[in-house]
Amino acid sequence: MSDDDSGTVQALLARVCESGEQGHRLALLLEEALPAAERLDAGALRELAPLLKRLEGRFARADVAIGYRERIDRRLRALLASVDVAYLPEGMLPVHDTWAAPLRKRVREAPSAELTRFVRHLVSLSAPRPTSKWHRTCVALADEAAARGDVAECLRVLAEDEPHCPREDGPHDESCGYHHLVHPHHGDVARGVLWAAALCGGPEVVPRLRAVALRTGTSGRDLYEGPKLAGAAINALGAIDDPGALEALWRLRAPVRNRALRKQLDTALEAAAGRQGITRAQLVERTVPAHGLGPDGSVEQAAGEHTVRVAVEDAATVRITFTGADGRASRTAPAAVKDGFPDELRRMKALAKEVRATLSSERARVEGLMSQDRVWPYAEWCEHYRDHPVTGAIVRGLIWEFQGEDGLWRASLGAPAGEAAHVRLWHPIRAALDDVRAWRERVVDEQVRQPFKQAFREIYLLTPAEERTATYSNRYAAHIVHYRRLYALFKERGWQANFLGRHDGGYNGEARGEFGGGEWRACFYHEPVDDEDGWTFEHAATDQVRFERGHGRRWREAPLADVPPLVFSEAMRDVDLFVGVTSIAADPDWADRGEDRRTAYWREAGFGALTASAEVRRAALERILPRTRIAGRCALDGRHLVVRGELRTYRIHLGSANVVMEPDGAYLCVVQGRRAPGTLYLPFEDERLSLILSKAFLLAADHKIADASIRRQIER
Repeated sequence: MSDDDSGTVQALLARVCESGEQGHRLALLLEEALPAAERLDAGALRELAPLLKRLEGRFARADVAIGYRERIDRRLRALLASVDVAYLPEGMLPVHDTWAAPLRKRVREAPSAELTRFVRHLVSLSAPRPTSKWHRTCVALADEAAARGDVAECLRVLAEDEPHCPREDGPHDESCGYHHLVHPHHGDVARGVLWAAALCGGPEVVPRLRAVALRTGTSGRDLYEGPKLAGAAINALGAIDDPGALEALWRLRAPVRNRALRKQLDTALEAAAGRQGITRAQLVERTVPAHGLGPDGSVEQAAGEHTVRVAVEDAATVRITFTGADGRASRTAPAAVKDGFPDELRRMKALAKEVRATLSSERARVEGLMSQDRVWPYAEWCEHYRDHPVTGAIVRGLIWEFQGEDGLWRASLGAPAGEAAHVRLWHPIRAALDDVRAWRERVVDEQVRQPFKQAFREIYLLTPAEERTATYSNRYAAHIVHYRRLYALFKERGWQANFLGRHDGGYNGEARGEFGGGEWRACFYHEPVDDEDGWTFEHAATDQVRFERGHGRRWREAPLADVPPLVFSEAMRDVDLFVGVTSIAADPDWADRGEDRRTAYWREAGFGALTASAEVRRAALERILPRTRIAGRCALDGRHLVVRGELRTYRIHLGSANVVMEPDGAYLCVVQGRRAPGTLYLPFEDERLSLILSKAFLLAADHKIADASIRRQIER
């Protein structure tokens, strides 16, 4: 190309550089000017290098949509690389984000071709998981550039320091609606940094990668969520062959709710399990953190003359206590510990918080085993369940079946006295009716508070109607529910669901829950009640339940008859819970809505036939009531608990907890009764059972009720 052409291109680029245009306009001007520069030979480009560097630096600071930025960045960097291999384009590293400061400083103070090649390699990572070749090249380039310490510090900032506020970027962004750890424009280089730190770092990398996954993969703060960055952190943890990395992945399972990230977590765990020659389920149970607790589930720390103890007391309680030199224990930190040993106190409180989180996660995980026909060798079960300082607290309150040398299965609460060949978790669906009754009696007689409902667990069997429909169940269809409560309950129980609203796809609700170790999936359909104003819906109507079976990465619908009984029962139990808790039939205020057309449903469902969960509630009350001081005033009659007060007699429905008064059947609105005595034993946690009992205690002494609204209804 002639000198005249070179001069023309130089003048064109100079006008763009001095134009004062910003953002979108600057991008358009560059798109017109850069093709001319790309036609110049190497010599002419070298003369234009200073101008190209100025343009690249200005563009790096411009507020440009990511679609334009990627195209122009690619062309500018290619031009600069052809004239100066040691030059690192300014926009290749974030100009403002604090996490990139260690690398920016190295580039500014000690630029080199090796450092440039390393950063370019980081930027080249556009996939969630790099190839083996990328791994090898990354480690070699990091060593050539002596950059291991720099990427480790970048990771530390991402994990620990304050996020970046867009207001700091300049006058073009005065508002600060959110903060970000990594701006979306720089996701590739940030993922490269995470992987480089994982490949080149030491043991401190694991907690920092977990922290990044938590910060960018969970909601609940004014922080821009970055699922791609969180996915990179998860995948990097999965590639580290270290027990700490597996423990970190396990601890991410509870807080991470994003569907795509949960799939990446599952993939990372399965890959790690495959490397060890075990199943994912075995990997999970072998990586449950012990937190340094002893075999009895406790750990102690000296703090002067006091001993601080953190202990797992039962399946729901982690206690921190302080014992002085005189042997007297207190649950409140003494002043001597607060003032003299603040660091030790802080560490023990943080430890207690971590143990509580693990205990809660383990309780949910072990309950999830109820839908699996899982069998353990006895020694393996002892190591990872009975003798684990956290999981063991859950095991001791559950019924297990042990297979002897004769091949017979025998149930035992906790662990048996002798040894066995195999172990499995007891489920009432496999037990004879008399055995179920006997276990319920024993649990109540010994006042065992089970970690979750097991002896009194509901059983759901295929009905003739479901056999006729073959592929779907209408058992819980046509209920009207409070939608936001329903959606929250989906999340709490680990189901994935789209959110109903006036948007594309917002009129067809589908919630999916996995059972049987992830081999089966239940689908619960629902739709909005479309007679309300606003962008979201207050109420929804329930519809069918269908089942799918996993085939590789695909799901295929399965006939109900092919669904294993454990899977069917546990899935329908969840759906029963969803409907029972969120139905307007359980809303005590609904009776006051006048001529609302849903009142007919409220009356039918609120006082109708008992569901399986209500039948279990009845079975529990049969055993609990005789032990209470109001036993003489209570009787179970069909679907009601009948309570005889001094002023009237009341019938409390065992499903909805709604109350009617005799003899006229008038509805009694009691939002919440007096709490049952704190010493009253309940064999399992059930909010509705507690509500029924609290109303029973209140109404048995109706002459002492001080609430004017309740008195007015009773005396009407």
